[in-house]
Amino acid sequence: MKKLCFYLLFTGMYVSNANAQTDAGLFRFPDVSKTQIVFSYANDLWVASKDGGNAVRLSSPAGVEIYPKFSPDGSVIAFTGNYDGNRDVYTIPVSGGVPQRITSYSGNDRIVDWTNDGKNVLFASIRESGKYRFNQFYTVPASGGAAVKLPLAYAEYGAYSPDGKQMALNFRSQVGRNWKRYRGGWNADIHIFNFETLASENISANSDGADEFPMWHGSFIYFLTDRGPEQRMNLWRYDISKKSFEQLTKFTDYDAHYPSMGPDDIVFEQAGKLYLFSLSTLQYKPININVVMDRTALKPRLEKADKYIQHVNISPDGNRVLAEARGEIFSLPAEDGFVKNLTMSTGVAERYPSWSPDGKSIAYWSDQSGEYELWLMEAGKESSAKKLTSYGAGFRYHLFWSPDSKKLAYLDKANKIKVYDIAANQTYDADAAMRYSYGEQENFSFSWSPDSRWLAYSRDLENWHNAVFIYDTKNKTKYQVTSGYYNCTKPTFDTEGKYLFLFTSQKFLPYYGDFDNSFIYANSTQLAAIALKADTPSVLAAKNDTVSLKADEEKTEKAPAKDDRKKGKDSKPSTEDKKEKDKPVDIDFDNIEQRLVILPPSSGNLGNISTVKGKVIYVRYNNTGAPEGQPSVKFYDIEKRDEKTILDGAGNYWFSADKQKMLVSRAGAYAVIKPEENQKFEKPLRVAEMMMTVDPMQEWKQLFTDAWRLERDYFYDPNMHGIDWNLVKERYMKMLNDALTREDVDFILGEMIGELNASHTYHGGGDGETEKRESCGYLGVDWQADGKYYRIKKILKPASWDAEERSPLAESGIKIKEGDYILAVNGVPLTTAQEPYLAFIGLANKTIELTYNSTASFTGARTAVVKTMDDEYRLRNLAWIEGMRKHVEEASNGEVGYIYVPSTGIDGQTELLRQLNAQTDKKALIIDERFNDGGQIPDRFIEMLDRPPVAYWAIRDGKDWPWPPQSNFGPKVMLMNGWSGSGGDAFPDFFRKRGLGPLIGTRTWGGLIGISGCPDLIDGGGITVPTFRMYNVDGTWFKEGHGVDPDIEVPEDLTAMAKGIDPQLERAITEIKNLMKTKGYTPPKVPAYEKR
Repeated sequence: MKKLCFYLLFTGMYVSNANAQTDAGLFRFPDVSKTQIVFSYANDLWVASKDGGNAVRLSSPAGVEIYPKFSPDGSVIAFTGNYDGNRDVYTIPVSGGVPQRITSYSGNDRIVDWTNDGKNVLFASIRESGKYRFNQFYTVPASGGAAVKLPLAYAEYGAYSPDGKQMALNFRSQVGRNWKRYRGGWNADIHIFNFETLASENISANSDGADEFPMWHGSFIYFLTDRGPEQRMNLWRYDISKKSFEQLTKFTDYDAHYPSMGPDDIVFEQAGKLYLFSLSTLQYKPININVVMDRTALKPRLEKADKYIQHVNISPDGNRVLAEARGEIFSLPAEDGFVKNLTMSTGVAERYPSWSPDGKSIAYWSDQSGEYELWLMEAGKESSAKKLTSYGAGFRYHLFWSPDSKKLAYLDKANKIKVYDIAANQTYDADAAMRYSYGEQENFSFSWSPDSRWLAYSRDLENWHNAVFIYDTKNKTKYQVTSGYYNCTKPTFDTEGKYLFLFTSQKFLPYYGDFDNSFIYANSTQLAAIALKADTPSVLAAKNDTVSLKADEEKTEKAPAKDDRKKGKDSKPSTEDKKEKDKPVDIDFDNIEQRLVILPPSSGNLGNISTVKGKVIYVRYNNTGAPEGQPSVKFYDIEKRDEKTILDGAGNYWFSADKQKMLVSRAGAYAVIKPEENQKFEKPLRVAEMMMTVDPMQEWKQLFTDAWRLERDYFYDPNMHGIDWNLVKERYMKMLNDALTREDVDFILGEMIGELNASHTYHGGGDGETEKRESCGYLGVDWQADGKYYRIKKILKPASWDAEERSPLAESGIKIKEGDYILAVNGVPLTTAQEPYLAFIGLANKTIELTYNSTASFTGARTAVVKTMDDEYRLRNLAWIEGMRKHVEEASNGEVGYIYVPSTGIDGQTELLRQLNAQTDKKALIIDERFNDGGQIPDRFIEMLDRPPVAYWAIRDGKDWPWPPQSNFGPKVMLMNGWSGSGGDAFPDFFRKRGLGPLIGTRTWGGLIGISGCPDLIDGGGITVPTFRMYNVDGTWFKEGHGVDPDIEVPEDLTAMAKGIDPQLERAITEIKNLMKTKGYTPPKVPAYEKR
């Protein structure tokens, strides 16, 4: 009770000061006018004098309002926010009022600036991008209306010149990507683009720093960059006439963010505070802002915890369940009774609760001491909780009790297999896995023998297979049970200690592809058993019916006791069962693997194996290649030797120690059932009653510390890239004190992990504000404003053979054509007073009526009924790909194929095969991986592209067969650019290493420190930890933060692209034509037929 009393006292002290005027911090996205500043604070927009003082709240929808921009006269603010179900551009008077929605596309429309005359708003959007990797610029009337696309192929941030004829812009940017001191190919350069002549110039070409947020004033372009010796984001400027650079600020501890220019000043944020930089004096000063608000976001509150469940465990008799949720441990009844928070420790994370088999204790990991340590609580006495260990740094996983409740086994993040002896207060190292990452660690399991002496588990070997091991806790010795020739996992002792059941992958059934002669081996897992003693009959021993003989003197048959007759429903283990459990388990390790037998159930995707008396329990998941289905909990009846279903739709389960009940999960719900055939999911646990007090500031501190620890413990380099990680924690913990929302915390986490100077440092999620979402229907067209109405500028069309996606207007029977006007949707007039998308809000995948005409008039108009799309991206992407493929075909007289690879994930695998398979007849190939999203390590991609001919097969009629079939033996080139990253770095790197052809374009992202998962944060949020880094076969590191250099550099040319020319693709066409002449492939001629 001491903890609870202190907590209530603290809460009362805290609330009493909740309404105080606050000298606030952690301001973001500021802008400045002649007299005022606007900024985002506590997720909302605020306005104050640019000299400081009290701020007034201007907006308050759910989510974060970003990048507010004053109109040139300072009377209106444009910003990106979500009032209506999407992140769109809005305007609002400085004095307050009703926000006006300016854009309505369902993607993210991000405000950039105003046009100099104040009539239009400039914004960035992916609405017409062929790949969702880049934005483009549009302007839209400040009062709403039709958007106009600027002649820029790519654009992220920018500012008009004073005369409005030019623009300084970034078309690549690392803003928000949490990679400090980055020097790779995705870095931001500043380009000056002339709208009249279409001329462009890269003023950042001689620096590898990040030049972000260009702002144009007079003959200077101001910007944010880390090119200085501090390697921090600071304010610089570029003298256009002298072509020289000048550093203006010299921050060393924190980066500056979000600079924005007004008539006389630049405002920016640094360390959460606002600064005003004078354009006349070139001096800056802090702005002291007072925010008067109730700060209720920091008030401790009662919350449901059910949606934050991460781990569960069942009591030894199955009557109650432990649930770990949002850092607390709850006890829930299987059916009847109360729901109780056992830990009540807001700001502390308790993880992996486990109930001892004797029912007396609950073990769990807690970070109450500052690190995750083992704690023990007497069941029913929450105040008895005590810390057992002082391990220090590191993360540990599931706890597995021995049947005698005296020992605990677990795996830690360093893959060390450990046993903790409670009575001796000692920890033993049993073994260690070799290559496991988070997924394998989280799912690692142990099985104790009934006598608590032996510990069975599986781990990986040098050949990447898993083998079964048994550890003798008595003699501190481990034994390898299976050789590793086959993959064997998840061993579990039977209840009598006679057998070890396990999974083994010995079913090799090839699945052949439909498009080439590739094959895979899936669904290979089988159920197996090993007799622990050499003289124990196999579980598959031959059966033989025998006749029992009666003794000469029959003994009087004893009637079953009353209690024995009642056995069946919730029966308890008998004395005989207890004796069986106490009976020593003997194991003959000599030739033990030779006693392995494969059980009758069919092979497949099997998981989570357990035993009860006479049964082996497991989950059968949907087989690879089979129609989509649901998992099912099954059991194998050892006596009857057949498979039965316990419960369909359940993907996981946990057994009570007495083996009488099991906890199952299905679709996010939980229930306790019996391990018997045809169970029903009728009484789900009452998880909605799990209530807890959340103290935001305490929880945020825990989230921050957890994120810091996870990076410390899981980052691939134990030296943390030479960074003083303790100093990083100290610096950003100070910033955390100013956090007022979970979104603020997320920003701080990103800043902290960005200090590692590594790729794949992501963050997100958690208990933030929930934004409204509203769908939008699409017609798969480009719109064009023409007077009062919109007309169809273009109907998006993929290749004629691509039936995957089609515009509703391209369907047969629909007579609407390009150039026609769409006058109304469902009878509601569609005019250029608003964006066309607004007329389709809420109409995704809906049948609608379109009123259309060849003229801008309802006179003679006709109607058509179509079904909208819910997203037109894939259609737009296919049309974009087809445009490039067709151009290559035309430029090469049909001799060269074009393949676009969007990622190295599933969609990239699909696209590579889809397009390669159709173009094996081409004499050469252009592989385009620009804007590649990454995904998996693309060695398979290279294997598909690098299939040299090994033979031909002569046939009597028709054309001979090349081998391997479905291969392209001709020369190849690859296109890449700075947006190509992760797997998109490895793809060109491997392409070069295999000598497949030249790399053309610009340097790639440079991010090959990969991620393999890490524990979630307690509020459902998460971070990523870069856990593995690529190095080359010559023992050198891949150039992280630099990228893959092209063999032939062809920078993005805004001038050429504004004229409809893709200079990188054109160079690829030129190079592949030359390669066809010098390295083209000519098939061999058929030899003369032999006389044999």
